[in-house]
Amino acid sequence: MRLQKTNWRRTTTVVAASTAAMLALAACGSSGSGSGGDDSGDGGPITAAVAYETTDYNPSATSSALAMGANWHVVEGLYNLDMTDYSVQEGLADGDPEEISETEFEVTLRDGAKFSDGEDVTADDVVESFERAQAEGNIYVPMLSFIDSVSAKDDETVTIETNKPFTLLKERLAIVKVIPEDSSEKDMTSQPVGTGPWKYDSISETELTFSPNEHYNGEFEAQAESMKWDVIKDDTARTTALQDGTVNIMENVTADKVEMLENSGMDIAKEQGFNLPFVLFNTDKAPFDDPAVRQALLYAIDTDKMIDNAMDGEAAAATSFLPENHENYNEASNVFDHDPDKAEELLDEADVDGLSLTLLTTDHSWIEALAPQVKNDLEEIGIDTTIKGEASESLYANHLDVDDPEFDIALAPGDPSVFGNDPDLLMQWWYGDNVWTDKRTQWQHSDPEAFEELHTILDDAVELEGDEQQEKWNEAQDLLSEEVPLYPLFHRSMITAHNPEAVDNMTPISTTGLWLLNATSK
Repeated sequence: MRLQKTNWRRTTTVVAASTAAMLALAACGSSGSGSGGDDSGDGGPITAAVAYETTDYNPSATSSALAMGANWHVVEGLYNLDMTDYSVQEGLADGDPEEISETEFEVTLRDGAKFSDGEDVTADDVVESFERAQAEGNIYVPMLSFIDSVSAKDDETVTIETNKPFTLLKERLAIVKVIPEDSSEKDMTSQPVGTGPWKYDSISETELTFSPNEHYNGEFEAQAESMKWDVIKDDTARTTALQDGTVNIMENVTADKVEMLENSGMDIAKEQGFNLPFVLFNTDKAPFDDPAVRQALLYAIDTDKMIDNAMDGEAAAATSFLPENHENYNEASNVFDHDPDKAEELLDEADVDGLSLTLLTTDHSWIEALAPQVKNDLEEIGIDTTIKGEASESLYANHLDVDDPEFDIALAPGDPSVFGNDPDLLMQWWYGDNVWTDKRTQWQHSDPEAFEELHTILDDAVELEGDEQQEKWNEAQDLLSEEVPLYPLFHRSMITAHNPEAVDNMTPISTTGLWLLNATSK
């Protein structure tokens, strides 16, 4: 069986502050592999400002942007994704899975692999990590549903049995990060131990500190003497920290800060990615139980104007569920260009008049900036709209993840491409047999036939390859554009900045988080 490799077609714009800085950046370009070279670990400290916060670093369950990004440096799977291009690297595995049959594989562990506490890695650690990730209720479960069992053949060999042929095996095995079998819930959540090139020294609400893992014996050694990530959620404060030298790398540069940072001598990198704002509908509540009404609201929103005004042009309007630079993209059967007349026509056909609704939003600054235009656009077609913004945790806990939710629609951000970029994974995240369709959109219950149709398509696709697989994914993208229980407005460019006088080999990525496995400090 050929294991398919799915990569973004990467589109990067690097703006150098000066000719000298541009030449320096070009001279020290990296392969994106994280490989060390002769000066491994000799660089000074790396300092960064990150944009997200969390208290949950559990590698077996977290979906936090901060925890995911930090854990890339500390914990390994059997295989790892290089987040600069989504290619698959060996992690704890020594070589590719050995195919015993089309549904059974064996993976041998890297010889001499140890955790950062000096303990040997065994197959039992791998098995326990998979069992945690596949525990009932874990948000990872839909992404791993093809796995029937994971068992230890011996101390150095893991047997993986799948419930069907699955052509994306290595990409999905990369989701599960291996930690010690005896890790407690507190250990996993607050400061996990891993086998990667870095180890955590401390984690608090305001900063993370790292040092090289002296027990690491893989190919991608740490490239600096230490790292410190300051948690700075406020965009302006994060920008100031980069300008005044408190940090040398900045995550999530807002478009309005780009020119200011360029003028301060910083290098700016832009990566078109999957990160998006979505509109989520309560499909169990009339009139949002009608796909025509959901489509009408999307046609009413002027996404191009939103990108120009709120995003300073640093995004691409959604013409399908996948962004246009994704290699499996196909323009969907419905493209929601701004069309108020069509929106009103769909509402008339659905016999909807005098509609009023409440738009829930998270408190992310860029999401809050989008909400007023959504309100104005909906009101232009006669929908009375009230905005109610809340912190993400509160919004989900009090309005979405409740029995019999009463909300109307919600506007929030998301980016499952931190886990991988194959279309099945990205679609399963929001449309799988999980909390998103069971409790949030409720689409699994409000329209089980459409839900099952999508999953028949997706189940067929992961057993196929090449053009046949792409045709199935095209069908899925079309179906989502017709049903739209949750749908993107646009896909963002992810913008990072760094001081070229202080940092070399800074490799931007197209998703949330920082990828500093290549970075060195001058």
